[in-house]
Amino acid sequence: MFNTKNGTKAKPEPLQLLQYNKSVPTRIGIISLAGFSMALFSLLLQILNYGAVSSLGKKQLALVQLSSGESVVAQAVEPNERSDEVIKKFISNTFIKMFNWDGIVQTFNEKGEPITKQDAGIDVGRTERSNGRVTTSSYEAAYAISEKHDFRTAFLRKLAQMTPAGVFNGDTQVSLIPRFISSPRKIKDGQWSVDLVATLVTFTRVDNAGKGIPFNKTITVEAISTPQNIPNDTTALAKKIYQVRQAGLEITQIVDLNLANRQ
Repeated sequence: MFNTKNGTKAKPEPLQLLQYNKSVPTRIGIISLAGFSMALFSLLLQILNYGAVSSLGKKQLALVQLSSGESVVAQAVEPNERSDEVIKKFISNTFIKMFNWDGIVQTFNEKGEPITKQDAGIDVGRTERSNGRVTTSSYEAAYAISEKHDFRTAFLRKLAQMTPAGVFNGDTQVSLIPRFISSPRKIKDGQWSVDLVATLVTFTRVDNAGKGIPFNKTITVEAISTPQNIPNDTTALAKKIYQVRQAGLEITQIVDLNLANRQ
């Protein structure tokens, strides 16, 4: 390159990509800023996508079709995990069935038609304090109780002492009215405790108003494995047992609720 004034060759300036206090054209700045923004946005999308994939891997969702034809969305969980809703529903359904005594049982005739008749009860062992009978619904619901250390057997005999003889001849009815079921408190992996606050109301032919007594208990439950496919040739009693334990839970302890410790 020549100097036009004196005809000498001009010294070339070195190529500078970036220099302090050196401005660049606006067009180049805009392009650089747009490229940086797009790269940052792409990185953010990748982070979000990774988080979504990881979360989906831990909590797999599946569309399950029931035998009734209804489709529901199911979520995969760890073998010993149960949701609060499942635990509370299990407690509610089990205790309502165990302590609602109307003295009525429903069976089916040879044509498959439902027949309602007086409940004769199930003999669980006569004692000095009771005739040793519990209602059929109580007997079936009690399969939600653990067999460890003969807990279910002892519970049924205690239940027989509580069951009025009038239940089996239509003179007495008893209903459990739940008032509060606490959120499950995790004791350890696969084990929870739940507080049940309820009232046990007894009705008789001469007292339709009913008499209520407090029924406040702390229940401990544990996760168990349940059969996924029940054979068609399974007995009627076995099917009822599987149905009671369908939630994958069993009751391992029932004690009186200490309300003073809950305040």
